[in-house]
Amino acid sequence: MPITDVAYTAANASASADVGLLPEWNLQDLYAGLDAPEVARDLKEALDRSKTFEASYKGRLADLAAGNTPGLVTAIRAYEELEDGLGKLISYAGLVYAGNTTDPAAQKFYGDIQEKITAASTHLLFFTLEMNKIDDAVMDAALSDAGLAHYRPWIDDLRKDKPYQLEDKVEQLFHEKSVTGRGAWNRLFDETMASLTFEVDGEALTLEPTLNLLQDAASNKREAGFQALSKTFADNQRTFTLITNTLAKDKEISDRWRGFTDIADSRHLANRVERDVVDALVDAVREAYPRLSHRYYRMKAGWLGMDRMNIWDRNAPLPKADTRVIPWVEARDTVLAAYGGFSGEMAEIAQRFFDRGWIDAPARPGKAPGAFAHPTVPSAHPYVLLNYQGKTRDVMTLAHELGHGVHQVLAAQNGPLMAPTPLTLAETASVFGEMLTFRALLEKASTPKARKILLASKAEDMINTVVRQIAFYSFERKLHEERRAGELTSVQIGELWMSVQGESLGPAIKLNDGYETFWSYIPHFIHSPFYVYAYAFGDCLVNSLYAVYEEAESGFQEKYFGLLKAGGTKHHSELLAPFGLDASDPAFWKKGLLVIERLIDELEALEE
Repeated sequence: MPITDVAYTAANASASADVGLLPEWNLQDLYAGLDAPEVARDLKEALDRSKTFEASYKGRLADLAAGNTPGLVTAIRAYEELEDGLGKLISYAGLVYAGNTTDPAAQKFYGDIQEKITAASTHLLFFTLEMNKIDDAVMDAALSDAGLAHYRPWIDDLRKDKPYQLEDKVEQLFHEKSVTGRGAWNRLFDETMASLTFEVDGEALTLEPTLNLLQDAASNKREAGFQALSKTFADNQRTFTLITNTLAKDKEISDRWRGFTDIADSRHLANRVERDVVDALVDAVREAYPRLSHRYYRMKAGWLGMDRMNIWDRNAPLPKADTRVIPWVEARDTVLAAYGGFSGEMAEIAQRFFDRGWIDAPARPGKAPGAFAHPTVPSAHPYVLLNYQGKTRDVMTLAHELGHGVHQVLAAQNGPLMAPTPLTLAETASVFGEMLTFRALLEKASTPKARKILLASKAEDMINTVVRQIAFYSFERKLHEERRAGELTSVQIGELWMSVQGESLGPAIKLNDGYETFWSYIPHFIHSPFYVYAYAFGDCLVNSLYAVYEEAESGFQEKYFGLLKAGGTKHHSELLAPFGLDASDPAFWKKGLLVIERLIDELEALEE
């Protein structure tokens, strides 16, 4: 059986019957299978060509920049082509692995591909290091060449890393040991999390179905899901604590060697965003906690007939909300119609994901939890992973990930070096897709009750995206700062977690015993430290962007597509300027937060 095939458990089969036939992705656009001869051929070719590339160009880049700029352009193009080939291989291995992280064949294949790609890319490591050693005046003169000027955005971004670049041998050591260092701990986390089971009413569930119970209409099912999660997380605290301590120390070592002064500066650099911009966002959100999450959850407790909600009630549906299972076909049509209402081109690109097997939707044992859109490489196309179970939030997740997918398709024109978008801007299209879908549903709301339920759902999603993610960022900051003084126990990490959760959620939510372990399952803490503020950045940005859209008479779609097509070729200040927006202005963040506040105002007004 091919590794991407699935066999449903009884629980999944019943869910599948409710949601209808769910699509599974077709990875043959990358490779026909794990044993496809093209895999071995491309691995050998990548290694051979990488060695040839190193022999041809190592030690020559400064001379090429000074006297043979077309030769430097040829080198960059060859490097770009190699990056695309290596990216295709690791993308395929990663997607196969995500489809079933507990399958031994998938685990071995992924591990083997990682090692072989690391070996090949070691021969390419010199290139970016040497590019950054070229004298500024020489590079400025060389960039007058039209061919090289095409790569200016990549070169400018590359040279921002220059102050933190280490001696070549140290960089090579860091690179080669990543497979047995950070990469290995990431893999341990993924495989451990995918293998966990959570016992609910005598049935062993995987993570996604158990988390799904926290959105159930029945309070006893929500509590049962919570208790199952907290028990299994607690049983595995030793492993998750070791992983977290090790990776935090690993990051501290890297940051110290490279000379980063703040624990999040490496993420800010990767995101091409200034520290003061992020600090302004964080300060604005934390200052708004009482007006947003505290106020909303106080209202929700009243709607549920409680003085204080238990933590497992946080995402409970409202009384009399439509809790039916939403069939996949309905979810697809809802999102495509919303996209089409904004732009026919956007809907057409999104349609490709459904028509061409670019989506893997079923929740199944061993599959990676959560959702993502993987861009793969510009010579191929993105893929979307979901764990669709028919909730309204699943529809919004589909809208979110398709937004990423559309963005990735449009940005691919920039090539492997300049298509990738910084995380802060990468969330723009996804959150905008959610907003389009929400607005389309809101327009169809035929009664005040239906409108209230939709508004509450959107307010919760925004709180989860903005307030919750900034609380996550605050937690990470505390954890990494405390880790510098020594290893942290599970209890200490739990205390840090509970402190930021109490601050962000407010007094209307009780932080029940067991919740102190829930930091354990957040993958962003493991895979991409400090990633989480990008969600809040994207949500506030889209709130401001959508306000411009509603006020614009014409031309917005063209500007918006220009933003998406730019990929990683422009700074956020350049991309937002056509819309009259400036993320460095603290008022920008307050404007975005005001959109959430007004949703809560409207909900309060509906109560009167």
